[in-house]
Amino acid sequence: MYDYFNGKIENLTPTHVTIDCNGVGYLLQISLYTYTAIKDAKQFKLFAHQVVREDAQILFGFADEDERLMFRELLNVSGVGASTARIIQSSLAPDQLKSVISKGDAGTLQKVKGIGAKSAQRIIIDLQDKVNKMSPGTTTVLSALHNTSREEALIALLTLGFARASAEKALMSAQKQLGSDVKVEDLIKASLNYL
Repeated sequence: MYDYFNGKIENLTPTHVTIDCNGVGYLLQISLYTYTAIKDAKQFKLFAHQVVREDAQILFGFADEDERLMFRELLNVSGVGASTARIIQSSLAPDQLKSVISKGDAGTLQKVKGIGAKSAQRIIIDLQDKVNKMSPGTTTVLSALHNTSREEALIALLTLGFARASAEKALMSAQKQLGSDVKVEDLIKASLNYL
């Protein structure tokens, strides 16, 4: 099991990062929260979680231990897999997710793609006590974001598993809502509300 990777960032997109650790490149799947935290860094320490399946071994990277802890807690909820947990964390920062679960706000969870009423309730029921015991406010507020292209947002949505037609339609709706000069992270988050 890998605990963290500390190295040079070789390739970075809103959905994954390649980090070079002493000449070995590791591909880690990431959330938008992590992307925003590391996008201006040349070198970074990413906390890791490895998912081993019959057909693949997938590494997930996290900007801080708080995000990794929430990811692991989400995986413990019946019906929530690694991809769904990453989509949840791309839609809600760790502190926001804690707040939503703590307040029992199923409506906000249901806005995340792949989370229906039953799944939202299951997440709240399974994690509410655990979240209330966690120390509040351990994550940091992210710095200002840079402008990026609509194409990068589309690639991120496609990588997350959305159909191209649906992703493009959601991106158009999100751009109408936010305007033309919009950051890729905000565009992806707004698009997730339309999917």
